[in-house]
Amino acid sequence: MKDVFRKGFVFDSYSAPEVSTFEKLFEIFKELITHTSGDFDEAISWLRELDKEYELTTEDYSIDDFIEDLKKKGYIREEIDPEAGEGEGNGDPNYAITAKTEQLIRKHALDQIFGKLKRSGSGNHRTSFVGRGDEHTGDFREYRFGDPLERISMTESMRNAQINHGIGAFTLNEDDLVVEETHLKAQMSTVLMIDISHSMILYGEDRITPAKKVAMALAELITTRYPKDTLDILVFGNDAWPIAIKDLPYLKVGPYHTNTVAGLQLAMDMLRRKKNTNKQIFMITDGKPSCLREPNGEYYMNSMGLDPYIVDKCYQMARQARKLHIPITTFMIAQDPYLMQFVRHFTEANRGKAFFTGLQGLGEMIFEDYENNRKRRIRG
Repeated sequence: MKDVFRKGFVFDSYSAPEVSTFEKLFEIFKELITHTSGDFDEAISWLRELDKEYELTTEDYSIDDFIEDLKKKGYIREEIDPEAGEGEGNGDPNYAITAKTEQLIRKHALDQIFGKLKRSGSGNHRTSFVGRGDEHTGDFREYRFGDPLERISMTESMRNAQINHGIGAFTLNEDDLVVEETHLKAQMSTVLMIDISHSMILYGEDRITPAKKVAMALAELITTRYPKDTLDILVFGNDAWPIAIKDLPYLKVGPYHTNTVAGLQLAMDMLRRKKNTNKQIFMITDGKPSCLREPNGEYYMNSMGLDPYIVDKCYQMARQARKLHIPITTFMIAQDPYLMQFVRHFTEANRGKAFFTGLQGLGEMIFEDYENNRKRRIRG
């Protein structure tokens, strides 16, 4: 953990003299609570270690003062152990982060990954097409039969009537009517699949934290900039299940294989229930598909190489998504040649896209693809 902070990505940004000790500690705390999957005690333990090495606190402000401020500001809450008997629980209190902190962590991830993003005031993406939408453009044209009456600009229409007929004999007829053009607002439904198999923390590389940050940033982006879009998140290991946005900070890997098929099945089930036509799947994974659940409920697993039986099931799912007009974008955060070959064939079957990337730049890549997909899909 210390190696991450030695790189200076936190300390360099918050060493300015105008930054208070609380603010400096809080920025580091948000990083730590993400790395520890919401474990407050572990995060504070790391913060104390970092304080010893980097002298983050002062004689007037300690880590304990920081904890008190977190509590006062509503960032943490004290948890009561329901199993503690009478007279017990006189030791250190147990704390957990609050919903307020969960939201701040998502915003922190968005600022880190998409720091240069200018959030639009309207919070919606504007298409290049005009028509019966609900966003004003400031452009006007003559009324045509069939135009909705609510789009008639009375100010412009009355001005036309005065010009055409004069003020003395005021008349307003159909030829005077003016309609304001509006932009159509596109809606996109996205399912984000996150691999939580054991390989996401193998070989001394933490891959789940960057994936988790991307998910939190994407969630914050969509809810603040594109509130009419939808985002569903699922995780997949031996099985697949949905998780709520608020649960992202607590996401951990498990002793799982990689059941890509189950993830894709659940993703398509989620998207079938969406009414809008623009749908897509983002999949973040670092490993090969190695698990299936058979109709009888038993698991078929094979961790040795690419199993043709499992791989063929994945290709079938890719083709099924293609028939449903659901493109799949795969973000493969591993560089193994045989995995890259699998992803290429999978992408061809779906006619989707694939990015072979390390952890660096993963967030920016997903953001760019999300924006580009919205533009392309609404024109399709």
